[in-house]
Amino acid sequence: MFTSPKVQRLRRLTGRRSARSDDGSFVVEGASLVRQAAEAGWEIEAQFVAPGGSAVPVDTPVYSLAEGVLERVATTEAPQPLLAIVRQRQLPVPATADFIVVGDRIADPGNAGTIIRSAEAAGADAVVFTEGSVDPYNPKVVRATAGSLFRIPVVTRSLAEIASMGVQLVATSSHRGDAYTDTDLTVPIAVVLGNEAHGVPDDAPVHRWITIPHHGAAESLNVAMAATVLAFEVARQRRGRR
Repeated sequence: MFTSPKVQRLRRLTGRRSARSDDGSFVVEGASLVRQAAEAGWEIEAQFVAPGGSAVPVDTPVYSLAEGVLERVATTEAPQPLLAIVRQRQLPVPATADFIVVGDRIADPGNAGTIIRSAEAAGADAVVFTEGSVDPYNPKVVRATAGSLFRIPVVTRSLAEIASMGVQLVATSSHRGDAYTDTDLTVPIAVVLGNEAHGVPDDAPVHRWITIPHHGAAESLNVAMAATVLAFEVARQRRGRR
């Protein structure tokens, strides 16, 4: 049985961004994600197993959670019976990166996680979030990435810093720019998607604007959906180039 400080640490890490930053760790829920983290080389500090669950076979301390404790610590309504504390690890952006997906002040954890997941699936070299975005180690973000967080670099940079990487910043808009299908996305590129409520500012330091034409009364696509559409268009055009 564990001592209460361990439970208190779990609560802090699932609840507060500042706690995760100060501790240098975060919480992963479920055997599949814990296993993917271990396979990708992330350090698993400890595992906490609730009744009915089992630990992932890695060399790390395993603690048993008493009945009802998991529900008080986890952030989901029906949590999986395994939690793990994982050390934060910032993968480096490759020096040769020429396809980056950028989330500018993304607020919703589900959107941020889906952006990371779609970026990996489309073959992006990295995901960048600007200051003011949700914490990539937020439990809801981690779940929404479905493990992609452990395999693709996810970093925080300003738009100016991204431009210094030698890529063209192409920002998305619901009302301006060329259609994304009419734009050459085979050049070294960073696709910039803006905050859910406000989008990318009109005066953002970007090189060009693109839009996703749509029908009906919808004003725009959900930002994670737009990221998926654009990331796979980049992948499609590059397959055609090859």
